[in-house]
Amino acid sequence: MGGIRRFEDIRAWQLARKLVNSIYEVTNSGSFARDFGLRDQIRRAAGSIMHNIAEGFDSGTDAEFRRFLRISQRSALEVQSQLYTALDQRYLTQDQFNFLYQEAESIKAHVRKFASYLSGNDHHKIGESPADYRVDEPLDIVEDVGRWTLDENED
Repeated sequence: MGGIRRFEDIRAWQLARKLVNSIYEVTNSGSFARDFGLRDQIRRAAGSIMHNIAEGFDSGTDAEFRRFLRISQRSALEVQSQLYTALDQRYLTQDQFNFLYQEAESIKAHVRKFASYLSGNDHHKIGESPADYRVDEPLDIVEDVGRWTLDENED
């Protein structure tokens, strides 16, 4: 089992990177691409998830790292909220919304578990499995990020 030597080894960061790529993909075409405000806001929020994990990694203390992890969780919530706006404006299909929302939900769970690990709390809430922070191979961020065509959503 390998340890965490770089922020890129953190599973939550890997998942956040995958989400960023998914968000960029769906915001690059159709009506979503022309809604500059929402497009830029959801991109910044998604990027903030991974950037805060990376920044926290070099913060010096576990307490400070946990603070950055809390910020990354809030950014994931912001992405989830913005996904509702995109769905309501018909920039996303229900399937796209569900996929992206679940990606953000998974990141929040990994961040929460990692923060708990940093706190020295090995107990988890009922229904949660212990986080596995092994890094055998990085995530393949290109795999199944949902190669969607949004032109069908245009008026």
